[in-house]
Amino acid sequence: MDKGSYTCGTSEFPLLGMTMGEMIEHIASKYPETEAVVSVHQNIRWTYREFLAKANEIGRALMGLGVERGDRVGIWAMNYAEWIAVQFATAKIGAVMVNINPAYRTYELEYALKQSEVQTLILQGRFKTSDYVGMFYETCPEAYEQKPGRISSEKFPFLKNVIFMGDIPYNGMFTWDEFLKKAEDIDMDELTERGEALSFDDPINIQYTSGTTGFPKGVVLTHHSVLNNGYIIGEGMNFSEKDRLCIPVPFYHCFGMVLSNMAAATHGTTMVLPSPTFDAEAVLKTIEMERCTAVHGVPTMFIAELALPDFSKYNLTSLRTGIMAGSPCPIEVMKQVNTKMNMSEIVIVYGQTETSPGVTMTTTKDPVERRVTTIGRAFPHTELKIIDPKTGKIVPMGEIGEICARGYCVMKCYYNNPSATHATLDKDHWNHTGDLATMDEEGYFKIVGRLKDMVIRGGENIYPREIEEYLHHHEKISDVYVVGVPDIKYGEELCAWVKVKAGQTLAEDEVKDFCKGKIAHYKIPRYVMFVDDFPINISGKIQKYLMREESIKKLGLEAAENIKTA
Repeated sequence: MDKGSYTCGTSEFPLLGMTMGEMIEHIASKYPETEAVVSVHQNIRWTYREFLAKANEIGRALMGLGVERGDRVGIWAMNYAEWIAVQFATAKIGAVMVNINPAYRTYELEYALKQSEVQTLILQGRFKTSDYVGMFYETCPEAYEQKPGRISSEKFPFLKNVIFMGDIPYNGMFTWDEFLKKAEDIDMDELTERGEALSFDDPINIQYTSGTTGFPKGVVLTHHSVLNNGYIIGEGMNFSEKDRLCIPVPFYHCFGMVLSNMAAATHGTTMVLPSPTFDAEAVLKTIEMERCTAVHGVPTMFIAELALPDFSKYNLTSLRTGIMAGSPCPIEVMKQVNTKMNMSEIVIVYGQTETSPGVTMTTTKDPVERRVTTIGRAFPHTELKIIDPKTGKIVPMGEIGEICARGYCVMKCYYNNPSATHATLDKDHWNHTGDLATMDEEGYFKIVGRLKDMVIRGGENIYPREIEEYLHHHEKISDVYVVGVPDIKYGEELCAWVKVKAGQTLAEDEVKDFCKGKIAHYKIPRYVMFVDDFPINISGKIQKYLMREESIKKLGLEAAENIKTA
C-alpha cells in the first residue's frame, strides 16, 4: 500500500495559551530596556517598556471613545511605529483590528468599511500621490460636516470615529493628540479588567485577502492563531532579545503583522522599520546602520536589493537569518541571498492569510539544498495533507495535489461571508489552499503551482513553476514568470514574461533554444514577451491574471479566448 501524503508537525514546546496582551506584558517585564521598535524614517526608538506604555495609552484612548470588545477598528496606513502599537492596543481591549491595504482607493475602501462594519478608523496623511484624507471624504462626504466622534452615515451605519495619525485638524476627525487625550478618561484598572475578561480564542484581526477576481474576503484570526504562528516562526529562526529584524514587508499583510511583528515581539527582538513602503536602498542602508541580524521579504524585494548598482558598498555582515515568503522563490535568487547577503540561515515559509499565515517552514539547520528547493516541513502542531482536488482523497507520496491544512492556525471564518467560508473550510475544518504541491518521504513539500494557474495544453498538465525554475538558470535572465494563454488548436499555450539582466540583450529564439532538448517540447513557451517589470500588488505578489489578460491583448488572442468550451 502506498504511503499517503499526510503529516503532522511535532514539537518539543507546547502552544502558548495566552492573549497578545498577556504576552506583551510578559516580554516587556523580561526585556524592559531592549529596543522594541526602531522606525528609521520617523526617528523613533521605543524600548519594550516604552512600547507597552504606548499600547496601553492607545488601548485606553480607544476605550475612551467607546470601543467595546468585538468592535472593529480599521487602520489604513503604511509601516509606521504607531501601526504596531495599535496592533497590540486593539488586542489588549478585545477589539478586532481591520487591516486596510494602503493601495486601496475609494471603491475598495468603501467595500472594506462596509463589509467589516468598522466603528473606528485610523488613517495616515498623504504619501506621494495618495491622499488618504481626500479619499476618505470622497467615500464618506458627510463626515466633512460633522464633529469628531459623531459621524453619522447612512452608507456606513457602524462608523462613528475617524482618527488622523498626525496633528492636522481635519473636519470630522480627531488629531492623534486629541485621540490620545481620551486615555485620561480611562484608568489602568479598567484596561486591566478588560484584558482579564478576554479569551485567547477571541477574534482580534480581520485581514483582507488579495483576491484575483471579485471582492477580497475578510479573514478572521484570533489571539491564539496569530500569537502562536509568530512564536513558532521566531523559534524557527532562533530569535532572541539580541536580534534586530529589518521589516520592509507591509504590516497590513500577514507577512508583516505576524511573520515579522509577532515573531519579533514574542522573543524580545527589535522591530526595525526602514521606510513607510518598500525601498530597496533604504533596506540595505538600514541593515548596515542598525546592524540588523535578520531581514524579511518576498522574492521580488530580494531581487531588487541584489540588483542595486551599488549593492556591494553596503556592509551586510551583521545578517544571519530572515524569511523569504509570499510567493515561490526562484532557486538561483535564494542561493544569491545565502551568499551575497550573508544570510546563511535564511528560511522559507509557506502559507496564506487563512492560516495565520505559516504552515510549512524550512529551518536554519536544514541543508542548503533543502532550503533552496523546498518550502520545508509542517509547522509544529499543524496537520497537512495533499489531496486529489476532484475526489478529495489523499494522494500517494510524491504525487501532485492540493495542500490542505488543519490546526490552531486555521481562520475562524471569512467575516460576514458564510458561502465563501464553506467553500474554503470543509466539514472537518480542513483549509483548502488552492496550491498544488508534492510531499516527499521526509515530509518536505514542494510547490508546483496554483490549482487555477495549471495550464492544460492538448491534454497535458503543465505547471508554470517548473518552467520558471528552469529559465532562471539562463545567465541573461533576471526574473521570469510563465502564464497560460488561449490557443485554438491546443486549448492553451505557454507565454513567458522575461526580465533581462541590466546591460544584456536577449532574443525570443535564444530563450526557446535554451529549452530545446532540456525540457519536454510541450513545456517550451510558445510566446516570449520581454518586460521591464511585472504586475504586482502592494505586498509584492505577482498578479498572473493581469499578465494573462495583457498577453492576450498584446498577442491578439481574443478569438481563441472567446471560443466556448464544455
